Amino acid sequence: MWNERYAEKEYLFGTEPADFLRRAAPWLAPGQSVLCVADGEGRNSVWLAGQGMRVTAFDPAENAVAKARRLAAARGVAVEFHLCDLDGWDWSRSFDVVAGIFIQFVGPGERPGLFARLDRALVPGGLLLLHGYAPRQAGYGTGGPPQAGNMYTLDLLRESFAGYEVLRAADFDAEVDEGKGHSGRSALIDFVARKPG
Repeated sequence: MWNERYAEKEYLFGTEPADFLRRAAPWLAPGQSVLCVADGEGRNSVWLAGQGMRVTAFDPAENAVAKARRLAAARGVAVEFHLCDLDGWDWSRSFDVVAGIFIQFVGPGERPGLFARLDRALVPGGLLLLHGYAPRQAGYGTGGPPQAGNMYTLDLLRESFAGYEVLRAADFDAEVDEGKGHSGRSALIDFVARKPG
């Protein structure tokens, strides 16, 4: 399904990063190693690389990864792109920053396993960046899966990453303009937290 959605020449979610990354910028620094999970067409990984970070990204959709490589070349940055899914990724590799931006295709049953993988991929003291939709987004119809159960709440994230130092936790509505994939009033969750050292 995703490979078909990314088949068009147009970038489904645009070529600019999620605004969330700019809000998270105070905790980011050049030279950090970053993993972008299910990165799609590369808008977020390419922006991070442009900030001087060493970025690795993966996605299971061949069309998306091809577009991500073109975007990185056009912006003159280097990103280590991989074509694989969550099960195909080597979660023993560790990073200073792990970013999961709109990765809510994982349902409640599989989510604890995914969160455990994100934790495993972070070095002690590393930074977790999670951004997605709150449950009320299912009624907005402006992006994301239709299942409210796939969405995040701040309580869910705090419980899932208990022991982390929470640096930003916000649940808010905003107008989003990220290509035709995310457009209009949206119920958003920002979560920035540091893994215990």
